[in-house]
Formats: sequence, C-alpha cells, structure tokens
Amino acid sequence: MAIDKNNPLEQNNPDRNGSGGSNTDASSTRRRKKPRRDGKGSNNQAKSKKARRGNSGDNATQTLSTQAIDPNLDIGDAEDYAAAQAEGGIKAVGDQRIIPFMKIEKPMALLSLLMVIGSIIAIAVNGLNLGLDFTGGVSADVRYEQPVEQAEVVQALADGGFDDAVVQYLGTREELLVRLPPQSDNVDGLNASLTQALTLPDNAADISNVNIIGSQVGNEVYLNSVMALALALVCMLGYVALRFQFKLSLGAVLSLFHDAIVTIGVFALFGFPFDLTVLAAILALIGYSLNDTIVVYDRIRENFRRVRGISPRQTIDLSLTETLRRTIMTISTVLLVVLAMMFLGGDGLYWFSVALFIGLLAGTYSSTYIASSIPLRMGLSRDDFIVKVKPEFEEEIVTFNDPKMYE
Repeated sequence: MAIDKNNPLEQNNPDRNGSGGSNTDASSTRRRKKPRRDGKGSNNQAKSKKARRGNSGDNATQTLSTQAIDPNLDIGDAEDYAAAQAEGGIKAVGDQRIIPFMKIEKPMALLSLLMVIGSIIAIAVNGLNLGLDFTGGVSADVRYEQPVEQAEVVQALADGGFDDAVVQYLGTREELLVRLPPQSDNVDGLNASLTQALTLPDNAADISNVNIIGSQVGNEVYLNSVMALALALVCMLGYVALRFQFKLSLGAVLSLFHDAIVTIGVFALFGFPFDLTVLAAILALIGYSLNDTIVVYDRIRENFRRVRGISPRQTIDLSLTETLRRTIMTISTVLLVVLAMMFLGGDGLYWFSVALFIGLLAGTYSSTYIASSIPLRMGLSRDDFIVKVKPEFEEEIVTFNDPKMYE
C-alpha cells in the first residue's frame, strides 16, 4: 500500500511504516553527523585538543613530563627551566629504586677520620721504610750469559756480604738492575767485589755500570716527591672548582688526601718498602680516584638541574645509585689487572701493585662517602648549579619638576 508522503499522520504512524520509518532514518542521519573515528581511537577534534595542549616543537613532551613530576612547578621560571634544558630536559624519577647511601654517612665519616688519624700516627711513629731511591746507595747494571732468577741473584749477593739488595729485570731475564744500600768501598772496589759475588755456576756476570748515589740526592728526591703530591692536590682543587663548584672541589681534594694518606699509612704500619715505584702508584691512584669522583659529580650536577620534588640528600643518593653499576664494573676490571701484576709481574711490580690495590679500595669508598658527603654537609643545593641571570636593563623612574607648579 502506498504511503502519502505529504500526509504527516501517515509519516509518523508506526503501523504504516514498520519500525518507526523516517524517525529511524533521522536518528541515523543525526548519528552520522558526528565525526567518524579513523580506526586508531582518535578523531580530528581530539587531535586538535592534543595539539593545543602541547608546546611547539620538541618542548611538548618535556612540558607534559614536567607537569607529571610536579604539578606546582612554574615553567615560567626561566633560569631553572633553562638549566634543565641544558642537561637534556626535566627527568622523572618515577618508581626508580634509590639506595640510601647517605643514611650511614655519619658512621662512615667517623671510620674515615679514624683511618686518617691512624695512618698519620703510623707514619709519625714507625716512619716509612724508604728505598734506595730516597736513602741513596749503589746501583749496578748486570748482564748474565743465560737467563737467571731474581731470587737466585739476591741469595748470591747475600752470600757475598751484600744484604738488603733489590734486583729488577731490565727488559730480559739476562739483564738486571742491582741496587744496594750505601757501601764503604769506592767504585773500583765495588766493581770487583760485585763481579765475584754475582758470578753463578756456569753463568758468568758482566757489570757494565756502577753508580754511587749519595744521601743528599736521596733527600732531594724525597722532598720533590712530597712537593709533587701537594701540587697534584692543589691542581685538582682548582680544576674541580672551575669545572663544577667549590663545595664539590673541597670534597674531591679531601677524598684524594684520604686515599693517599691511608695508602702511605698502611705501608708505614706494616713496614713495606717505599720507593719511587710506590710513589708512582700513589700519583696514578690520585688520577684514578679523581676520575671516579668526577663521574659522580657530573651526575650530581645533572640531577640537581633536571630532577624536581626531591631533597638534596635524595638527589645525591639518586646520583650514586645511577653510577653504582659503572663504579662496580670499573673497579672490577682494574682490580683484575692489578692482581695480575701483583702475582705475575715479578718483584719489580709487586709493591707498585700492592699500593694500587690498597688505594683502589680506599678510592672507591671515598668517592661515595667522602667526596659526596662533605658537599652535602656544606649545604649543596640546586641553587649552586643554576646561573642567576642579572637583568640587562633596569627600569628608571624619571621625575620632572615643573617650576610653574610652585608659583
């Protein structure tokens, strides 16, 4: 039956047009007027809102991350925000685990103080068992026809009346450097007596050079060594102060002093021989320990500029936690080399390796609990790492006095 489309009664009659007829078509039309989705759960209106919420360029993600970290953060603070941008943007800590290193800083500070005091007392009471480089003596270059062991040469010298001899290889096992305490004979008498003492069965020795080092030269070497250590510490203080901040430089230098004095104190306590090779190990230790400290300081500066909503103590704990894996890997590989030199390097490298081994343990400890604890005690905060920009121009109020107003 035909329906009269001009009759509104027939158009709205559900019995005549089935299931609502034109009402269904109208509602479908109204639903189709809504924007369709593109299959990814976003429409044009959502895209426009997202674009309006973000900032221009790459700052959109950083701004959203900032609001997620601290909703009350004032992004209009140009100095604070610029410092964070210089380090790569604001960083969110989230659920990252932070090891509370500074929770036991007071017991560790007390332990460090006791170690330093004990080392100073050992040096003052026992003194250092200085080697021939500092006390003077006799040095001779010896060449054998066949390879020889160091212990065999030392025993031969002891049998010949030359005690406390130090024997080192010079590249090969046939060439050696023999060092003896000061002797009463002259060069010619020493040459003959040493040749007789050093001659082994079926292995003749040839002495090419004999030098007598006076005690005055040894004293000068000792004084220059002390000055080299002091100069190294002063240079480290200046470098860290210019590169980072004075509070951090003071902590770094005190930690380096701790490493050096503890290593020297152990040598004085146990009577280990202290010669130029041990001094070289201490200077190398200062460089290694400073490098480890600089890595921690760089992360501390970065986190002070980028992380929001945590205290300075938590910032230092976060920095130490983030560098812990690197510290463990570095000290492990270095200790492997030091242990290899200690047990396989012979007598010439033994005490050098012992000094490095003691210093590496002390340096790893000091980079965590001395170099980081002292700046915190001195009031280290975010303000120490943000450059305060002074206004280039200041507003001036100029007042003009009209002389006619007083007439």
